[in-house]
Amino acid sequence: MARGLALGWDRPVLCTDVVAERAQALADEVGGEALASAAEVAQRADVVVLCHKPPQLAAVAAEVAPHAKAIVSILAATALAEVKAAYPDRPVYRILPSTPVEVRQGAVILAADDEQDAELDAALRGLLEELGTLVVLDDTMVDVAMGLMSNAPAYYALVVESQVDAGVRHGLTADQASRLVVQTMAGTAELLRRQGYDTLAARRAVTSPGGSTARGLDALERGGVRAAFSDALDAILKR
Repeated sequence: MARGLALGWDRPVLCTDVVAERAQALADEVGGEALASAAEVAQRADVVVLCHKPPQLAAVAAEVAPHAKAIVSILAATALAEVKAAYPDRPVYRILPSTPVEVRQGAVILAADDEQDAELDAALRGLLEELGTLVVLDDTMVDVAMGLMSNAPAYYALVVESQVDAGVRHGLTADQASRLVVQTMAGTAELLRRQGYDTLAARRAVTSPGGSTARGLDALERGGVRAAFSDALDAILKR
């Protein structure tokens, strides 16, 4: 996810990683420097973006907190209050991005909070809006939203794969089916955005009584597509 953010922002970065070669590869790709430690990153950076595993919060904070000017956390299942407790007396933000931020088509959640530093608050929002769609939510809702967008690229890839397989079964090549399915998905997403996310209107526009779309939708409903997505979110939110 760190790489996806860096690619989306397309700016030189200061970075570090327990695998030094991985940090160097990122710096080579987007510009900037790979540094030897998180403490050195914190000493030199205006904002430190935490992209480590959630259980490492305390250990990383011990190294970073003495030097960091401001913190942005992408740690899943780690409340804003927990990050603030690890990094007291400085601006702390919690965000969750989705992988399409790499191509500036992502969804980004920002946990709502009281104003911390007006100039920094505005600058951060501007950076996040470069990556796609920014949604500000109460921190208690961030994990629910994460279940809808952070995991969803894998779901959509599975949906595409299933449709492509069906097309191949009926004679299309995998390349032909993939191009048709992916473009239709991308175009439908843009259409829904322009229509104010009115999914019913989008379905009615392509569904005629007794037609092929109506039959296909009926098959999907009988196959339990709604229940499957609901069950997936329930599974994600289980601790």
